[in-house]
Amino acid sequence: MGRTYEELRSARWLAKDDLRSFGHRSRLMQLGYGPQDWAGRPIIAIINTWSDLNSCHGHFRQRAEEVKRGVLQAGGFPVELPAISVGEAFVKPTTMLYRNFLAMETEELLRSHPVDGAVLLGGCDKTTPGLLMGAFSAGLPCIYLPAGPMQSGNWKGQSLGSGSDAWKYWDERRAGKISQAQWLEVEGGIARSHGTCMTMGTASTMTAIADALGMSLTGASSIPAVDASHVRMAVECGRRAVALVWEDLTPAKVLSVASFRNAINVAMAVGCSTNAIIHLIAMSRRAGCPVTLDDFDAASRKVPVLANIRPSGDKYLMEDFYFAGGLRGLMSRLAPDHLDLSVMTVSGRTLGENLAGAEVYNDDVIRPLDNAIYDEGALAVLKGNIAPDGCVIKPSACAPRYLRHTGPALVFDDYPSMKAAVEDENLDVTADHILILRNAGPLGGPGMPEWGMLPIPIKLVRQGVRDMLRLSDARMSGTSYGACILHAAPESYVGGPLALVRTGDLITVDVPARTINMNVSDEELAARRAAWTPPPPRYERGYGWMFSRHVKQADQGCDFDFLETGFGAPVPEPDIF
Repeated sequence: MGRTYEELRSARWLAKDDLRSFGHRSRLMQLGYGPQDWAGRPIIAIINTWSDLNSCHGHFRQRAEEVKRGVLQAGGFPVELPAISVGEAFVKPTTMLYRNFLAMETEELLRSHPVDGAVLLGGCDKTTPGLLMGAFSAGLPCIYLPAGPMQSGNWKGQSLGSGSDAWKYWDERRAGKISQAQWLEVEGGIARSHGTCMTMGTASTMTAIADALGMSLTGASSIPAVDASHVRMAVECGRRAVALVWEDLTPAKVLSVASFRNAINVAMAVGCSTNAIIHLIAMSRRAGCPVTLDDFDAASRKVPVLANIRPSGDKYLMEDFYFAGGLRGLMSRLAPDHLDLSVMTVSGRTLGENLAGAEVYNDDVIRPLDNAIYDEGALAVLKGNIAPDGCVIKPSACAPRYLRHTGPALVFDDYPSMKAAVEDENLDVTADHILILRNAGPLGGPGMPEWGMLPIPIKLVRQGVRDMLRLSDARMSGTSYGACILHAAPESYVGGPLALVRTGDLITVDVPARTINMNVSDEELAARRAAWTPPPPRYERGYGWMFSRHVKQADQGCDFDFLETGFGAPVPEPDIF
């Protein structure tokens, strides 16, 4: 035990013999607690993102109780603090609009309450970065508890994967190959339990990143939500949170630039969601260990995709990944060449110590380095006159013919017009066209919605086309696949070059060379810029108004400028008078 009770934050609220502490103690007694519940004990906040409209977190009411059991076993005092539950399935226009809201709430919950450490309950896409960004800024000892993936889906004896198979079968439905009755069967079979998407979408990508950063118990991110091991992991998180407080093991003592580079390399090896780039950049800047798009692209050149999990893989889902050895198994294969094993983790041990004895039990699910799913990393960063600050593609999940391609642009200024056009059987489009959606970025969306997997025009779907190049300043679901180029920065809404593209312009994409350019002269682009008119603001009041004035561009992580670590002096502990 490295600290005494008198040194804990909660003692400032509860241990003094003064009128204010009397008030705090009397209110705890009003809740039914007595001095033996808190005296001499660290108070552990359980930040719970449960809600009735977040199916990914449907088990979190029970998991919070199991965390409390662990806290009590270790001699702590657990308190549950609810936070906004940004459930991907229902929140509109996009949960990305509220990631920073959750980060702000997490930071202020931890700072303003008499707590000494925290267990963070998250999993659905934006909850992992939101919770960790806030916790990094608050600076208290904390541990992340990942929700875990749901059970594999099933239809007619075939496995169904979240998102990936929804897009696949929807195109078959549009092509007239699946009946309404069959579609309803798919609908009822694709999500069979609590937990996050069971493909390697954004949720599993981000929990794997939290794991690789050392912010969860090593390997915890792979455990299925409904497995009894998940319950035991939750209890252990509670016990470990108490130890973290006594050891004063804060995120600043766990995280380093090496930790974030490990996380990038692990993300590449699992065939990560494109969203990983935005979130990990934002998290690194909060931690004071900034990484950039260039770090991702450098990693993509050397780290192969080892996880044969959809959508980068062609067969398996997260439950298969867990039984094949999970993230510990995958990291054991990366360790010799691509991981710094000396980094600290919230276990109080190094990553190398935590990986001792890790094995892989199925070489087709978690491939060896010499038999990778994709020889380079899952993501590639492209730059050129259409996206001078970068854009992103997932080459491991698109048709190889589109990695080098020149085609004419077909431009849409908003989602409704694009959606209507792609259902027009007379649309003037070929498989060589590049569909472009603009005004869908951080400000334009607003919130950078997951619109980037633009639907294939119905005319082409009925010809058998299932992939084509698509370009936008939007994001796409991590469960999506296809030749989608995303996150074009600066976004078109603020006058980025994407705003200047016209239908018929030829665009050249060269993924191996990492370039993307519109074949338009500088003089013509200058003339178009002079004629460009900024669009009206999306919000004139409320949270959206604040978001619009402070959100940064995609290449900088889309955090609020005033929340980044370097914005101003650290926030002091709250006064208690």
